[in-house]
Amino acid sequence: MTSVLPPKPPARKGNVSIWRYAKLFRQDILSAQKDTLYRGWMAEFKTPFFRSFLCNQPSLVDIVLRERPDDFPKSDRIREGLAPLLGNSVFVTNGETWKRQRRIIDPAFEGGRLKDIFPAMWDAGLSAVNRLETLANSKPVEIEAQASHAAADVIFRTLFSIPIENETASAVFARFREHQRAQPVLNLGALLPLPRWFPRFHSRQTRETARDIRALITQLTEERMEAIKAGTAPNDLATKIMTTADPVTGDTFDTEEMVDQVAIFFLAGHETSASALAWALYLLALYPEWQDRLAEEAEREINPENIYFSTISKLKLSRDVFREALRLYPPVPMMVREATCPEHFRNRDVPKGSQIVLSPWHLHRHERLWERPDEFDPARFKTDNGKQCLREAYIPFSVGQRVCPGAGFAMVEGPLLLSMLLRAYRFERVEDRPAMPVAHLTVRGKDGIWLRISKR
Repeated sequence: MTSVLPPKPPARKGNVSIWRYAKLFRQDILSAQKDTLYRGWMAEFKTPFFRSFLCNQPSLVDIVLRERPDDFPKSDRIREGLAPLLGNSVFVTNGETWKRQRRIIDPAFEGGRLKDIFPAMWDAGLSAVNRLETLANSKPVEIEAQASHAAADVIFRTLFSIPIENETASAVFARFREHQRAQPVLNLGALLPLPRWFPRFHSRQTRETARDIRALITQLTEERMEAIKAGTAPNDLATKIMTTADPVTGDTFDTEEMVDQVAIFFLAGHETSASALAWALYLLALYPEWQDRLAEEAEREINPENIYFSTISKLKLSRDVFREALRLYPPVPMMVREATCPEHFRNRDVPKGSQIVLSPWHLHRHERLWERPDEFDPARFKTDNGKQCLREAYIPFSVGQRVCPGAGFAMVEGPLLLSMLLRAYRFERVEDRPAMPVAHLTVRGKDGIWLRISKR
């Protein structure tokens, strides 16, 4: 049993008005929630505009995500804040549009494709190791920025076969960092059921950065379409997605549709991976005994002169550490669905149109499900409790038909980058700069995540 617990934001005690809740929610989703959610199965939140039900009971999560997903589509309110950047991407669509998009996208992320793009991930990992060399002087380093750089490099190399140093890739990365800072957690349309004609009041910077990012992605997409026509396109994810026809309709993505999908690949594949990697490094700095064990595994299993996809299967401890980081700090802390018909959950009436909130953050730390839920213990997944919770109460990538198509991609990328970095460097926490998680677009450090880096 460890004496030091991973950082966890203080939860709200007692009830507050809707206006007070909205203010707290805007500051940080996590600390705005009641402390009873860590042990309750369901909570109801009433407003003059809608009713919301947060479901923690595994059987309810199963109904919403696995058993009857079509009856609980993604809430349109989620689209409100993300629309300027994501357009009509697979992340926000529902029904037949979403199913068509997934039929085209999913083949690009099948197991065999991961083996094909593994060399690009490896090159991104080597680049990340090289970038950190000048920072390995034991001075404080904001590791989230470095994790973001590495994750963005992986996305550009695997999607468009270009490194982050490419001029267009660098511009997308820079503007996305600005978009993160401009994008509020809570858009007015996410709180109030406004008519579609009512203005959504996105900030000027949110709209400008989203427009610039989409323009840059459009440039990359149009260049790739020309290369495909000329027969000179590389065999990467973009080419695979753009040349895959819907087996039902025979259609492929046009330019605008592809831009929508690339935007969500960048948001989901870069932002969420960066969050998970940064927290994994922080946890290993917090628990140096685990860090040493992982470094030993990396030294033993990784041959820097030879690249083999089979290496991933040997990084077992790294996978467990990354999995535990995703449990404690799920990048997407909450998911919102909408009930399309009246329901009855736990002896309560759930009216049609109610928001159904599923919270990986609370589910992964639920006191009635997990043993020692707030502790960092990568070995827990080998216990009976850990194995059961992995099946019933672990949803960092969602589950069911709407499971993230890049889940397998992330579970190759995360352990690989983690092992490559730990093989080369030691990470230590900065005592006077402790990390505290807050939820913005993803779960990040309130004032960053600061570590000291030194060479092994």
